[in-house]
Amino acid sequence: MGETGLRRTGAKTLRQSIYSKMTKSLHKIISSAVAIALAVIVNGCDAPKPRMGCLPTSTPGSRFLNPYNLGAHSYDYRNVFFEKNGIVYTCRAGHIDITHLRWAADYTRYLVKRTYKTLMKNRAGYSFKSPLELSKQTVQIEYPRYWENLPQKSRERIANEISLEVGPYVAYTALTWHEILTWFGVHFAGIEPEFNSAFSWEDSFSNLLGTRLAVKALQDNRHSYNEAMTLSINRELEKLGIQPRNVAIAAAEKMRGKWFEGNILVDTKKRNFDIGLDGYVTPTLVPELQECEGAAPLSYPVPKPELYIYKFSIKYEIEPREWEKGEILKAVYPDGEGEKIYPEKHFPEIMDYIKKQAMEKGYDYDD
Repeated sequence: MGETGLRRTGAKTLRQSIYSKMTKSLHKIISSAVAIALAVIVNGCDAPKPRMGCLPTSTPGSRFLNPYNLGAHSYDYRNVFFEKNGIVYTCRAGHIDITHLRWAADYTRYLVKRTYKTLMKNRAGYSFKSPLELSKQTVQIEYPRYWENLPQKSRERIANEISLEVGPYVAYTALTWHEILTWFGVHFAGIEPEFNSAFSWEDSFSNLLGTRLAVKALQDNRHSYNEAMTLSINRELEKLGIQPRNVAIAAAEKMRGKWFEGNILVDTKKRNFDIGLDGYVTPTLVPELQECEGAAPLSYPVPKPELYIYKFSIKYEIEPREWEKGEILKAVYPDGEGEKIYPEKHFPEIMDYIKKQAMEKGYDYDD
């Protein structure tokens, strides 16, 4: 074949490669749009809006915020442009993704209200799908015999208390499931870093913090939810030792070559697999940061519904429907005999499976 023919063949191969990549990206975007539509259908229009997070790395695409101007929290789209999302740094909790925090908070609010409505209507439970995900998540409720005979006011009070227990637990677990899906290679929008963002060192604590602040906001009788969240975020960041934007960037850059490599294509070498299996999540701090000398990480308890007081119980299950479900299920059903994930039972097994893979890849992690 002559030089001209080789050029033509090479150009054709290049066009085919580009077309293939474009087709795959388009497929991912369409799949994401379908997932969002399904979530709206299943969850209703009151479901929280999705937000696009970023890595806590000093690389293009990461958004580091002025922590003293985070804007007003916005559950829906009406005031969304007043809300700031990105990364900050605190001395006692390390990097925090405000995007994850807000999403976790809004998911908590949504699931608190779903649980309350379910209880007040004596329904057996409810199902939901997280935006961009195909997995079906179901909460089943077992009622005590006395429930239907209670006066309305008593039912409202107890339903409110139970909802504030169940909502943050389901929200935090659902967001942990999101990280698990990401680790196994599920693509949500076709443009995010996906695997490289799975269990990045700030994710789980940011999610947990969001659920805690949502409960505080929902118990605030003097402010609207958005106002209460705005106030709670600012107060909590002060408590955790918030630092200026330049410190957050410097803290990330300090870990270049240790916790991450690359710029456009980032390889996250440091993960935090502490999802609270011992009851607490401990954040990852950047070591020997001058501005935070002597600061120790502040661990927070994970949500754990204590419903025995009212003789209620719940059963929470996840049915994976993503393309990658086979490998996920293999981690807990090596013989292929199961199709559902029960977080209390299976998350420890899945995390052990993930840790083994992380070690094989040469990654460092906290647990």
